[in-house]
Amino acid sequence: MSRKGPSTIGVATFDTEKLLTDPEIHQKARDALSRDDLQSAIKIAFSLSDKDKYTYHASSSITLEQAQQAVNAGGINGLCAWYPSAEVFQNDEDGSERRKLKYPSPAEVQNYISLFDPSKSGANLLKGFKANAKKNSLQSGVAENLLAKRYVSPEAGIVVPKAKKGHANVYADFWAWSCMCLRWGGPNVMSAQTSISHACLIIFMHHFGCVCPSYESLEIVRAVSRGRTVLDVGSGNGYWTFMLRRHGVDVVAVDNGQSTWRTLWIEDTINEDGTRYIKQKRKGGKDDVLLMVYPVVGLEFTVSVLNAYKGDIVCVVGTQNGNGYTGFRDEMIDSWMARERKDFERVVQVPLPSFAGKDDALFVFRRKQPKEGVVSNT
Repeated sequence: MSRKGPSTIGVATFDTEKLLTDPEIHQKARDALSRDDLQSAIKIAFSLSDKDKYTYHASSSITLEQAQQAVNAGGINGLCAWYPSAEVFQNDEDGSERRKLKYPSPAEVQNYISLFDPSKSGANLLKGFKANAKKNSLQSGVAENLLAKRYVSPEAGIVVPKAKKGHANVYADFWAWSCMCLRWGGPNVMSAQTSISHACLIIFMHHFGCVCPSYESLEIVRAVSRGRTVLDVGSGNGYWTFMLRRHGVDVVAVDNGQSTWRTLWIEDTINEDGTRYIKQKRKGGKDDVLLMVYPVVGLEFTVSVLNAYKGDIVCVVGTQNGNGYTGFRDEMIDSWMARERKDFERVVQVPLPSFAGKDDALFVFRRKQPKEGVVSNT
């Protein structure tokens, strides 16, 4: 990664603190989003030129203008088909069978967004989300799905304080808008079968990262680190490192620079292979906490890093529905850890603000304490 951050390609200077704290920028960006004008909101937030023609590369390649066209298209041709129902109907044009689509109400979408309110308890918000859902509604299905997966071990001693002041997280603003615009009310049990995405995600990935951190998730990582250094391995453009540092966490970001990001949030990313860095520079990370955010599928990245790590706490941000987007194509991180790392136990699994069609979570695994009278070899 030859380029240094903080920076945004096509912009002379990028002031991260100003973006997070300047009320004028926030208001202008929110005003644009209220008109479903993603193109203008991104240009305002990142000081891009009105004539910006940058091409964002990911699973496909698009410009901001093309992403805006996808937004303007709404749900045409199944662009927002996140909730296919069991009901089918015959297509009048060719006689083929298609599934009817369900859509959450604006109130249900807002209720899902509110699950990540930093001023309230995540556990209590999810319980209320379920209690207030109408029977057999989309919200009810989302609530059941998230409640079945949420877990925080009482023995972990994790206390997440409520945010006393507004929690600055510009990604959350854009994510919340995307939920309303794309009619996304959260993941249900069928979300693992979702095969579509939206152009907005490519823009979000380049400027913020693959998944939005919640206040709760940042505080959980802070709590389990207990003052130790967090190794953010595969740190990408550094947004999670940047946000964790704002929460008082000491973070070392390591990335091999394989991917290109339009925006970089930090200036001190270590451009190195993560496995080699852990082994050669951190003594296996024995005194560190390991964090992997959306670890890539393939090249045995996840296995290699986990095998190199000799510490006690592993935090993984990724899918919790087995859609194969992170870590392993055919398996989720919790089942892999349970089988391959029996010396670790899952102590946390909490949902994250998930982009349309996704079901993401923060997992925390802790090395089991040796039983009384048993000497550990680690």
